[in-house]
Amino acid sequence: MSEVLRYEFDVDGDNFVSAGTASETIKHNLKKLGLPPDLIRRVAIVMYEGEINMVIHAKGGKAFVEISGEEINISLKDTGPGIPDIGLAMKEGYSTAPDKIRSLGFGAGMGLPNMKKYSDSMEILSKEGEGTTVNLKININRG
Repeated sequence: MSEVLRYEFDVDGDNFVSAGTASETIKHNLKKLGLPPDLIRRVAIVMYEGEINMVIHAKGGKAFVEISGEEINISLKDTGPGIPDIGLAMKEGYSTAPDKIRSLGFGAGMGLPNMKKYSDSMEILSKEGEGTTVNLKININRG
């Protein structure tokens, strides 16, 4: 692939029905490009977890995806409350999701850990009261 493909998505806050729209669109486009199923699965997991986090914690945000011949870069940006303790938020099972959200089956505290697990690099920039940006990279030719 010689050109860089760029996508931008609005993630609607508090709307669990539309959560996953961006990840589904990217998954479909990666399939059309003929990329390996394992890569597509990893990207879809990372995107979906990020979307759900933005819906639960930040009232939405934006997802940016760039696909080149070497890698897929994902940037998830919100203007939510920020993450007070990133180290704590990275622990599997830790969640600040309210009970109402957990009763729907979301907010199990696996979002950020799964995003790290399925990406090749992850950077979290967060400032309380201003929002969070999560930058992820997934290598196309892993190995």
